[in-house]
Order: sequence, then structure tokens, then C-alpha cells
Amino acid sequence: MSFDHPSICQALYREARFLDDRQWDEWLACYADDVTYWMPAWDDDDQPTEDPQREISLMYYADRGGLEDRVFRIRTDRSSASMPEPRTSHYIANVEVLAERDDEVDVRYNFHTLSHRYKVTDQFFGTVFLTFRKVEGRLLIAAKKILLKNDYIRQVLDVYHV
Repeated sequence: MSFDHPSICQALYREARFLDDRQWDEWLACYADDVTYWMPAWDDDDQPTEDPQREISLMYYADRGGLEDRVFRIRTDRSSASMPEPRTSHYIANVEVLAERDDEVDVRYNFHTLSHRYKVTDQFFGTVFLTFRKVEGRLLIAAKKILLKNDYIRQVLDVYHV
């Protein structure tokens, strides 16, 4: 099965738009049930951690249920990181296909997110390694690893920051 670059970019842009527009149900629908969503931390040797089960992570959800819980907390004001909800703008660049397998494709891209809250605009940037799985003609995110390059930040991170 071949994956075309414009379709991959459209799926990435769509997910970012859902975050920016706070369309949580649509955003969750971008993810496979068995998705791994991971943002490793940086260790003392300035290397990203490698094992979310044994080392510290900035975020880790072993499946879509974890993402659904995040959305529930955001919607019900049970997330101090999200009160008030920031206004975000996601930028995606340098989308590159790394590998293709039967119904999956591995992608790497860079991101830059602006987040405005409390009259202050913060920036988050880094690189994402993502696997799309083709399911019934749709590209679903089956794995997402986010390397946040500016990890010294002044607030709690949430899914819409990256």
C-alpha cells in the first residue's frame, strides 16, 4: 500500500486544527485505540529518555483511553493546566516519510506551537516521530513520540501545547 505525501500532510494539519479549534471529539478520532502517545524527558546527559515504563516522561499515554481522560479533564475543568484554556496555533514543517509497511507509514516532522494564556504567549517546538495506520481508508495515529526541544518551561504541559 502506498502513502502519498499530500494525504499525510492533510492528516497532520487536520489533527493540529482540531487542537487549535478545541474540537476534542474530532481530535480523539484521529487516534487508533491502541495508540502510544509519548513525550520523553531529557536526561542529565542531554539525551531523551528511552523507556517510558522505567524512566521519566513529560507525557505518556499507553492507549487512547489516556487521551480520552485528558479530554475529559479539560472539558470538566479538572485540569489546572487548562484553566483557562489557552489559545494555540500549531505550525508543522519538514514532513518526511521515513518508512512504509503494509498498512502503516512512519513520519517525522517539526512543529512550533504558540500558546497564549494569562496575557503571555509561550512557544513550544520540537520534532515528532509518528506512525499512521490506514484503517478503512483513513489515516489514524498509531504511535506519536514528541521530542520537545525547549523542555525548560514555566508551566504544566498538556496535549494542545504540542
